[in-house]
Amino acid sequence: MIHLDLPVTQINFASALKEIRTACLQDALKATVSTLSICDIDAELHDFSDQTSLNSLAAHGMRGELLFAVPCLISANPKLLGYYRLLLGYSQKSFYTAASEVGQFKSLEEKGTLSSRQKALLPELCRELNRCGKYMLDNIEPELITASFFDQLTLLTLGPQLRGGANVQRGTSAISQVFDVILEIVRPAVVSSSDRCIQVRNKSGRTVYIQFAADPDIVIREQLSPTVFKNAVAIEVKGGQDYSNIHNRIGEAEKSHQKARIDGYVECWTVVNVDRFDMTMARNESPTTNKFYRISQITTPSTEEYLDFALQIASIVGI
Repeated sequence: MIHLDLPVTQINFASALKEIRTACLQDALKATVSTLSICDIDAELHDFSDQTSLNSLAAHGMRGELLFAVPCLISANPKLLGYYRLLLGYSQKSFYTAASEVGQFKSLEEKGTLSSRQKALLPELCRELNRCGKYMLDNIEPELITASFFDQLTLLTLGPQLRGGANVQRGTSAISQVFDVILEIVRPAVVSSSDRCIQVRNKSGRTVYIQFAADPDIVIREQLSPTVFKNAVAIEVKGGQDYSNIHNRIGEAEKSHQKARIDGYVECWTVVNVDRFDMTMARNESPTTNKFYRISQITTPSTEEYLDFALQIASIVGI
């Protein structure tokens, strides 16, 4: 039977794109220009870009700021740095680096803030952005030099950024699902709980902590003394649903589990968000994993996989 998931991600992208357009794409650029003196913008364009490039843009009916950054515009709306980054094709990861010394400007795009120190460095940043802008202008086909095509170029860079954000959100959601399942299993013995930590009192009278962690995603630790812990279980949750990428995800889980073993974790579990996968392949990809579980199964209490998961959790926690 042919079946497709509903385009929920694309609907979310549409909503995000609407916000981004008014924050740091051409709509935001035009809105900011309307609040400033055109004479001031033109004066800085002549200072921070070359006349030949400005003439080339004008010949195509375009103003210079559609490609070239100037301090007065970015000062008025620091988030516009994101427009020039996207237009030139830089991902956030490749753009905001210590090596390029552009990392110090990340707050402009993310928070819309501009410190006095950053403002003093804006001329240098604009000149470097415009050096790259001139290179792009000189090396694309003349018929592509339009405001509409420049807008499309920003969207080409933005797409993977939105997709990456959606993947992170999906992964976080999957981790939360597993965390919530564990909370229900240990609830009778819970002393306290929050969004990131469950504190349990086991039958031995010891405190067991079930916590969100950076790597692996969820850890279970038993407190043996005020300063000594037994690292019981490290759980890596892979929330991606793309079957074709399951090899990479399990490989990522293996790297995390190898670190967990070094940290003294006794058990390493991998939870995936794909229902059908080759268990032999999975064990080969992640020999450190003691147990593999599927989110769809452990979130359904009637399944055998849930029962095994619940018994394992109860036994390890000691309730």
